[in-house]
Amino acid sequence: MTSTDEILLVLTSLPDADSAQRIARLLVEQHLAACVNILAPCTSVYRWQDNIETATEVPLLIKTSLLCYPALQAALTEAHPYELPEIIAVPIHKGLPAYLSWVGAETAEHRS
Repeated sequence: MTSTDEILLVLTSLPDADSAQRIARLLVEQHLAACVNILAPCTSVYRWQDNIETATEVPLLIKTSLLCYPALQAALTEAHPYELPEIIAVPIHKGLPAYLSWVGAETAEHRS
């Protein structure tokens, strides 16, 4: 059984639906993520190279394990089209035990 402190929710945003789909599939195929939710496009406002920018982005919610995180971050950084991608990992403190165990099992193959 996987404990809650071993599961992470990783957030990132992509410039379009095609790159979001490609990266989501890559992470699941490589057992770096158990599930990736591709959300509806949103508008992001941020400062980049001293300018205020506005862009439409596609957010991803990535469910993974703590042990897979380093490899997931490396794969995401390599596959991501942005020079500086948003990659934020949030620990899961509570969740349905069966679901958390499933996330752990789906990512366990990558760790072995």
